[in-house]
Amino acid sequence: MGKFDKYEIDLKGMRESSAKYEFMLDNAFFAAIDVPEVQKGKVNVSLSVRKTSHGFNLSFHTEGVVIVPCDRCLDDMEQPVVSDDSFRVKFGPEYSEEGEDLVIVPEDKGTLNVAWFMYEFVALAIPMKHAHAPGQCNRDMNSRLHKYLRVSEDELGMDEMGDSSDFVQEEEEVEKPVDPRWNELKKILDNN
Repeated sequence: MGKFDKYEIDLKGMRESSAKYEFMLDNAFFAAIDVPEVQKGKVNVSLSVRKTSHGFNLSFHTEGVVIVPCDRCLDDMEQPVVSDDSFRVKFGPEYSEEGEDLVIVPEDKGTLNVAWFMYEFVALAIPMKHAHAPGQCNRDMNSRLHKYLRVSEDELGMDEMGDSSDFVQEEEEVEKPVDPRWNELKKILDNN
């Protein structure tokens, strides 16, 4: 028995015109799928399969949280994910994915494993930028980041972390006068 056998949908043996399935994707699922983008989480997936005259329509509703690293402090954080996705399935001579919304399943087999599809829907639901709420990032990492970046304290969540005068003092120590030779080189660029 394979580790993803419980995600097999028997399309050929479907007796009713529609069927519903519920899946819980947990840490064990993400560890078994073994892809670095998401390795932990707890996500509920509701799958609705509807038989049509041309094949099957599969509709997925995904909702839960995944654990991803914060873009600012690199600590793990919970990222909510919600998505609604669907695609069509038809029987054919061999397995293939035609475009974004059509999957061909071998008619002699008649089953489709939806584990990878569910993982992809979860991964695609994660926003490009994921960061803790203001004031929730790792304080040590935030202070180091602030030392090297020129951004407002609001963007780093410093306003809720308390006194930030230590960070201003460090920034002043880092600033050094500009070498006058650079100003002469800038004049050359301005003339071009």
